[in-house]
Amino acid sequence: MTAHLSHGERLLAVNGVELCVETFGDHTDPAIVLVAGASASMLWWDAELCERIAARGRFVVRFDHRDTGRSTCYPPGRPTYSCTDLARDVLGIQDVLGIERAHVVCQSMFGQSGLILGVDHPHRVASLTFVSSSTGAEDLPPPSGDLAMPAQPRSSDTAAVVEYVIADARACAGDSPYFDEAAVRALVERDVARARNYTSTLVNHYAIDLDGPARGGFGDIAAPTLVVHGDRDPLLPPAHGEALRAAIPGAELLVLRGAGHDLPGPVWDDFVSALVRHTGGGRP
Repeated sequence: MTAHLSHGERLLAVNGVELCVETFGDHTDPAIVLVAGASASMLWWDAELCERIAARGRFVVRFDHRDTGRSTCYPPGRPTYSCTDLARDVLGIQDVLGIERAHVVCQSMFGQSGLILGVDHPHRVASLTFVSSSTGAEDLPPPSGDLAMPAQPRSSDTAAVVEYVIADARACAGDSPYFDEAAVRALVERDVARARNYTSTLVNHYAIDLDGPARGGFGDIAAPTLVVHGDRDPLLPPAHGEALRAAIPGAELLVLRGAGHDLPGPVWDDFVSALVRHTGGGRP
């Protein structure tokens, strides 16, 4: 793209921590807040994807979760926050940026944050989008394919850490023809280099209390909801997306053909068009 709509990264004081935030586009446009999955910094919402969404008339916000990127980091294996705290971080970012209601897009494990926001804070949520996520019901199919990973390398061996994360991304892409190892390598190298402590990034989200709303569940979400799921997702097979759509009143399902547990470049056009329609239309 020739237009560059990013306003750059900045550290915001939110809920007693520092969160690194980057925005794209016109602040007067409807706001979309992108919430990455577990162990994922803002970089996993590709900057070009953010630019494309902003160019369609949206104010796009991406940010580093706690324990990722440039945000506040906790000792490895000892996070002192819960999923509810991460959901409140979204609200804190909205407060600092002057966003009363946002279209919230949550990926993978942190679809749980979207659930908390949609049920406990409906007045702050204009719509919800769940990407590669699940209800977590016990009767849903387990991961498919070979997702076994080698032991996590020493944090001092940066090259080994990079290879480890690339292998994980490759496994999560499954048999998708869209996996681009060169692009993923460039992303991971940058992600590792800018993190305060990448060992914490790899382990801490899996050590938190994955709590839910104070009351209710997916059936209590009233916000317009879009469910997005790759038809080749090996981590959360497509039945997880179908279950999520069925659990949320009025939800719609977008199946991304050829995608795994990710948002590869070749599906961006379909994703952006669906997201723009879902969030109220916009520029062509």
